[in-house]
Formats: sequence, structure tokens, C-alpha cells
Amino acid sequence: MESHVKLSRKDKISLILRHLEGNWGFFAGAILLAYMNTICNAIIPQIISVTVDSVLGSEAPDLPGFLRALLPLDRLRADPWAALWTAAGAVVLAAAIRGVCIYGMRVNLAKGSEGFVKKLRDNLYSHIQRLSFDWHTAHATGDIIQRCTSDVEVIRTFVCNQLMEVLRTVFLIALYTGIMLVMNWKLALVSLAFTPVTGLASGVFYGKISARFKAADEAEGELTTCAQENLTGVRVVRAFGREKFEIDRFAQKNNRFSNLWVELGKVLSVYWASGVFLVCLQIMAVIVAGSVAAVNGAITLGDFQAFVIYNSAMAWPVRSLGRVLSEMSKAGVSMDRVGYILQAEEESDRPAAGPVNLRGDIVFDHVTFGYEGQEVLRDVSFTIPWGSTFAILGGTGSGKSTLVHLLDRLYDLGEGQGSITIGGVDIRDVSRDSLRRQIGLVLQEPFLFSQTIRENIAATRPDAPEEELRACAQTACVDEAIADLPNGYETVVGERGVTLSGGQKQRVAIARMLLQNAPVMVFDDSLSAVDSETDAKIRAALKERMAQATVILISHRITTLMQADRILVLDGGRVADIGAHGELTARPGIYREIYEIQMNSDDRALVEEGGEA
Repeated sequence: MESHVKLSRKDKISLILRHLEGNWGFFAGAILLAYMNTICNAIIPQIISVTVDSVLGSEAPDLPGFLRALLPLDRLRADPWAALWTAAGAVVLAAAIRGVCIYGMRVNLAKGSEGFVKKLRDNLYSHIQRLSFDWHTAHATGDIIQRCTSDVEVIRTFVCNQLMEVLRTVFLIALYTGIMLVMNWKLALVSLAFTPVTGLASGVFYGKISARFKAADEAEGELTTCAQENLTGVRVVRAFGREKFEIDRFAQKNNRFSNLWVELGKVLSVYWASGVFLVCLQIMAVIVAGSVAAVNGAITLGDFQAFVIYNSAMAWPVRSLGRVLSEMSKAGVSMDRVGYILQAEEESDRPAAGPVNLRGDIVFDHVTFGYEGQEVLRDVSFTIPWGSTFAILGGTGSGKSTLVHLLDRLYDLGEGQGSITIGGVDIRDVSRDSLRRQIGLVLQEPFLFSQTIRENIAATRPDAPEEELRACAQTACVDEAIADLPNGYETVVGERGVTLSGGQKQRVAIARMLLQNAPVMVFDDSLSAVDSETDAKIRAALKERMAQATVILISHRITTLMQADRILVLDGGRVADIGAHGELTARPGIYREIYEIQMNSDDRALVEEGGEA
């Protein structure tokens, strides 16, 4: 799936301005202080010029009237040492004011930048929570993480540092150019002649490195995904001895990532080298032309010194604009990648959809559904009576889990694909939030958070009483196993529950779902990791607890399904058979074939003894 969009300039500006709301004052203060710093810096060459020409020399000071009145020129000329100390004091005062301005600018930038990036992260994370299940399955987790971390940081750096640098540099160029034109317009033209050349070079390199930044950024996302998959799948890696394979795979992606940055570095090296050459050429040209002008009396020695300072001070910021342009290409790519997520369509409900108290029969009516053009369910119709236990049996890829995903609206049926109703209400007319609160779901591979077992069970109802939480754990036959852990319910499980066995994870997930008290409970092969005896105990306990709920069981194990009121058999996405256990075993078909294969002596004994298996 395409995972990159090219945002227009308007969209990028909108993205920045939207997240700057509430922080404008900090950035305005930072810009104002940056401009004051630049003005103070521009005063220092004038102090040097006046000192050389009018204090140590005999030139009339080219200053406004009120400044000439304040300047004790005669006294300073009479005492050269006092003049030098006065000039030094003025420079130190200007530098001190600059220091205060820089401090205030940095403080405001820090507050503004953190406010900006916090709002961007919050909005990005909140938006991701509302994206469809289909969107999440189509995108690698590592790449999404990289967009939310590295790319967000690149945008923050651009907005809070590079953009500020652009505004400061533009003001500096305008101010220094104006001063230089007033001092000597001919010499100013010599300096300004190099500006278009530097700008043109920056534009050329901007075009060359933009695509390279995009490729390097995407390679970083692939590298992050590779590392994330390896760390979360550490059990599989160890169990199958895939360490060397994983190391080689990571090395391959790491080499590609490194090579892309080396190629990018080569292009940038050419740009920096040519930039240094142009700056040195500009400074040399001004010094040569200014020396000739000073010898011919067209410019005073003090003005020449000030002019050289202005030219040098302006040459590097002009070149830095090119550097910022190159960084803008990277920020532009990051904005495209973050914008791709922010522009992704969130899950939405019909305008009239709202909270509905769902009680009643669940009806799948001529449901047809597929993924990416490949049909999975074909004209499936059946009814699950309210308060009954309904089982679904089928081979891999027959569409069992798809039925559950559709019921929970992880995917939505399109026009002409049939309908699903609960108590006569089309689930598309129920808000997703209301629907999912009323459907408890336990998957074959349950996800546990890196929190305590107590927090994992209480995830569906954080305010549930302790007694009820423990009762749910007992029903799921996991209470004793938890008690044997070092810290009991306060034991912190590893990432994705890696410190627990597969059966323990499934039972903790069952307890979590039971605490939800949902009127519809779905067990999607969620007892596959426990033995038959524990399976029977859990189902016996569940039968007592779930008398007022509709229960849907999905499993490959006949003993898990046989006590259900009705059993649906799927084959190739179609309804192959439906009925009670006795009915299905009495007639030839897929169910009876599986029953005969699975019912070994141990299972038969368990059924005969318990009667509730």
C-alpha cells in the first residue's frame, strides 16, 4: 500500500500553523529578541568606524544629530586612551545586550517548541487511535513509530530552529544591505553580486537532495520495523534458531540505510565545499575593491573596516540559507510522512448512528466479504439466538475470524455485501464505541500490556471492585497461577506478555473480557494453548457465569464446541452445515469427519466423565 503523499505547500503551512496555536506569543517574543540581537550586532561595526575615523582620526562623524550631541568628541580626541576604553565599553555594552536577547530568545524558543511538538504528538497519536483496523494491518508498526518519533523531531527542529534562522537571516541581510548601500553603494553591489549565485546553487542542490532524503527516511523506517519485529518476536527467533538469519536481515537493511546516507553526504559535501569557496571569493572581492576605494579616498578607513565586518557577517548567513534549504527538503519529506498519517481517514459512523442497548438475536444476512479483492466469505447467512451459545468450526482461511471482525466492525460491509443485525438493529447504525463496549472479544493470540496482571485484567473496567476482578480470574482458571507468581496480581508482565505462558496469557485475556460484562462474548480460538482438561474446567465455569449473554465460540477443537446450542461449519467461506452436535454427528459431513479424527480415547473419556466438555 502507498505510504507516502506529497503535501502541497499550502497543506504544509496549514500543518505547522495548526499546531502552533497557543504558542504564538513565545515565537513572536523569540523573533523580536532575535531582531534586537541583530541590531545590537550591527551597532558594533559602527562603533569601530566612528572610533577610527572621528575619534582617532579627524573625520566628521556621520551620525544622526542627537548622537553627535551625546558624543564628547573633543574630550575623546584629547585623550586617546579614554577614547579606546569608551569604545571598548560601548562594544561590551552592545555584547551584553546581545547576551540578554539571546537568552530570552532561547527561553521563548524552548517553551514554544515544546508546546508545538507536544500538540503535534498528541494529535498524531490521537488520530492513529481512530484509524481503521484495515489501515493498521496494512502498515508496518516500526514505520509508524519512526514517523511519530524521528519525523516529528525533524519537523520540530525545522520549525523551532531552522525557520527561526531563516527569519533572522532575512532580517540581517535586509538590515546589513541597507547599511552597506548607505555607506558605499558601489562596494555594496560588489558584495551583493554573489548573492544570486549562492541562491541559485542552493536551489540546484535542494532539488538533488530532496529525493535522497526521502529514500533515507524510508530506509530508516524499514530498519526500525526490522528491529521492532525481531524484539517482539524474540521467542520465535530463539525457538527456531533464526539468530543468524535475523542478523543478516538487519545487516542488509542497515547497509542500505548507511549507503543512502553516504550518497547523501557526498552531495552535501559538494554543496558545503562550493559554498565555502563562494563565501571566501565574496570576502576577497570586497577586500580588494574596498582597499582600492580606500586608497583613492572613496571610503574612509573606519568605514572600510566596518564594511568588511558587515560583508563577512552577511556572507555566512546567506550561505546558511542554503543549508536551511537543504534541511527544508528533509523537513518537507518528514511533513509528507506525518501528513500521510494525519490525512488518513478515521473510522466514521453513519450520521444517525449512536449508542444502542444491544439485546437480541444476531443475524448475518447474505454476507459477502473479502480483502483486497480476494473473497473470503460468500453469501453467508445464519442466526444466533439471544442468550445462546453458538460455535463456529472451519479450516484455516475459511472465514471464521472474519465473521468476528465484521461483528465488531473492525471492517465494515459495503453496499451489496449483506447486513449484520443485533436485535433487529443494523450494526452500522450503532456507533463503534457503543458496539464494542457491548461485545467482549478474546483472540487466539491475546495482547497483554507491559503492566501488572491486575492492570491487564482491569483494562476493560479500571474501577471494578477487587472481589469481582478476582472472581473473573477464578472463572478463567488463572487465579491459582497468578498466586504462584512472585508478586501475585502485582507481577509485571513482560512486553506483549512474554513472561507468561501461552495458556496463561489466554486465561488472563479471558478474565479481562469477563470483567467487561458484555452482553455478547466472543472466544476466537482463545483456549488453543490450554490442555483439554483445563479447557473443560474453564468452559464449565463460564457456563454458570454467562447465562445472560450470547456466547460465540470459535475453535478447531471439537470438545470445545460440542456443548454449544448450535454449531456453524464453514468451508471455503460458505456455510457447509449448521446444527447441534448430535445433529451434525448423525449425518455425513465435515463436522463428523473432524469429530472422528479428534475424538481419541482421552477425549472420549473426558466427555463421558464430565458430560460438560
